[in-house]
Amino acid sequence: LATPTAIMVGIGKGAESGVLIKSADSLQLAHRLHTLVLDKTGTLTQGAPSVTHYATVAGVQSDELHLLALAAALEQQSEHPLAEAVVAYAQRQQISPDAINQLAVKDFAAIAGNGIQGQVGDQKLHIGTRGWMAELQIDTRTLASLERTWQHAGQTTAWIAVDGKAAGLVAIADAPKPNAVATVRTLQKMGLDVVMLTGDNRSTAEAVAQAVGIQRAIAEVRPDQKAQQIMALQRDGKKVAMVGDGINDAPALAQADVGIAIGTGTDVAIATSDITLMSGDLSGVVAALQLSRATMTNIRQNLFFAFIYNVIAIPIAAGALYPLLGWRLNPMIAGAAMALSSVSVVSNALRLRHFKPRL
Repeated sequence: LATPTAIMVGIGKGAESGVLIKSADSLQLAHRLHTLVLDKTGTLTQGAPSVTHYATVAGVQSDELHLLALAAALEQQSEHPLAEAVVAYAQRQQISPDAINQLAVKDFAAIAGNGIQGQVGDQKLHIGTRGWMAELQIDTRTLASLERTWQHAGQTTAWIAVDGKAAGLVAIADAPKPNAVATVRTLQKMGLDVVMLTGDNRSTAEAVAQAVGIQRAIAEVRPDQKAQQIMALQRDGKKVAMVGDGINDAPALAQADVGIAIGTGTDVAIATSDITLMSGDLSGVVAALQLSRATMTNIRQNLFFAFIYNVIAIPIAAGALYPLLGWRLNPMIAGAAMALSSVSVVSNALRLRHFKPRL
């Protein structure tokens, strides 16, 4: 009874707090974690990015709305949150959905970790990172200083290239969740090494990490490299948890010792995880880890109650004290002691019902 009763109450209490714990193993393992890796977009941030700045290369300004319409038409083919931000921005600039839909898009392709490309009308568009532009041998020096300024402010940038030439640049911001700072601080006080993992460039990543109080940020990580980053941390002998919400996070969630999915994220992430936070509230991570520690403490207490009666009573029942003190154990007392151990274990396990996470 010592272990299963505590785990049963702990998992039930987690469900009451909006933390779905899928197995007893993950509940028990969570208290031994050394490192907690947090995905940025949708996990640390609100997952509702919006375009804050838009600039065009000299000579293109007269057609800046047309360029924005081309970009929106291409981005409309993508399911990425940043793509939705560009489309929404175009509509705020009085570019109607009909005008965007009239632009025929062909040969659309999403290049993981880089951006998207396709034929819009009679023009070839590429929208993505500066590194990808460099691979395509597209010169981005014209707006490079502006890009650095936006990145140092914690904003993600995306280049727009038309027919092999840089034409524009957009900056996209995604505000941290309201309780991100308090959650990170609490996790650090619990002795965990909190790390942020993102595909953004280093300047943007470090700005966001600094804003929420994280000391270490792993940046410019392609979606297919996230699981490798978790493996690298595990090779150092650390128990690692990964918190994420997207399709790209699923391999890392599976690789981590404990995978924690944000319930407002994708079904793939939720299915892959060991623990699911039913809401998008990041403080659920704290609740899950504190509940794990409380459950393990309760299990140790239960084991004490399970054995202390036997440790004391068995020698007496065997007559160890009879030659010295003349003590013998009445069978009724032995039976009562045995029952009392079970009652103590169950009663102690039920104390977990009063658990409340502290942020």
